Amino acid sequence: MTDTAGPIAHFLSFTALLRRAGFAVAPEQTIAWLSAIELLGPQEIGDVRRAARATLAPPPERFAEFDALFDAHFLGAIVPGLEAEPSEEEPLKAADDSSVGPEPIFSEDTRESGAQATTAEQLSARRFGPGSESEILRLFSRALPARMPKRRGYRWRSARGGAGTDARRMFRDAMRHAGEFVQLRHRQRRLRQRRVVVLIDVSGSMKERTQAHLAFAHALARAADSVEIFTMGTRLTRITRPLRLRNSEQAMTAASLLVADWDGGTRIGDALNAYLAVPRFAALARGAALVVLSDGLERGDPTAMADAVARLARLCWRIIWLTPLAADPAFQARTAGLVASRPYLDRLSDGSSIETICANVLDMANEKAA
Repeated sequence: MTDTAGPIAHFLSFTALLRRAGFAVAPEQTIAWLSAIELLGPQEIGDVRRAARATLAPPPERFAEFDALFDAHFLGAIVPGLEAEPSEEEPLKAADDSSVGPEPIFSEDTRESGAQATTAEQLSARRFGPGSESEILRLFSRALPARMPKRRGYRWRSARGGAGTDARRMFRDAMRHAGEFVQLRHRQRRLRQRRVVVLIDVSGSMKERTQAHLAFAHALARAADSVEIFTMGTRLTRITRPLRLRNSEQAMTAASLLVADWDGGTRIGDALNAYLAVPRFAALARGAALVVLSDGLERGDPTAMADAVARLARLCWRIIWLTPLAADPAFQARTAGLVASRPYLDRLSDGSSIETICANVLDMANEKAA
């Protein structure tokens, strides 16, 4: 039997090197790279380099840096500053609820206070009890289908008027009337609900609202046609699948077992960049309404957060940021991350209660571009 642990470890160490250099590389991209190498059966190192560019997706402005790190790792080239001490901060991970990767590692420590936002990773499990907002969420679920923002679909339907002429139906009618066009037929595009992507901050500073936010996400996932839900703290985790379960308690329990970074630190910029680094996740945001439930207390680099929000603004139809701090009528964005991201947000509003969150989501269809 051939021992493949050595070569695979060498490839994995390259993705670790990229993360230390500041490249956003998700586990899915690493797996795609290894699969591409196996599929192509590369004959030269250039094939490995091209597969790395295609799957690890470095930004175009950093191609030269990417190639330099590739040469240093695989060809032994010397790159100035490469031997610098690696950062003590672990790169943010992206997890999918349909992945078959290793189980999350849970910490034995408990976090008594969730009042402070930090960058330190705190892995823990949570259990949720029955909530008290069931009536509000029931009314929200009933009103949502009619109030969801719409987009034009690819299929057509008949219409009473308009600029579009339904030539197919007109010719079909003419065949029944000796070739005469007896009626002018019209058509128009069918309307479909826009996808809604929800990002829920599960850091320590949002600890008291996490259960309510998950209950809202469950009601949204059950009532809307197309919804994607992620949690973000020191990790990014997709929890769409468990929140589609009909029973709310079962859905909350399944989600609580999937997320490993409850009540930990806050790395919003890294989480958003990790979301954009996974092509399948980034595609979900195209033309979608993005709802972020977070206080915006970013302790990382505010430039990274602003750049990620700017990229999302170019992909999304609307970005709505709901923060509990906006319950104060005199609220203004003061943190560096929110101040830098504010120009790209279509709405920065009150998210202090389930009632205000539901009202903001129901008003999405009437939202005007900022």
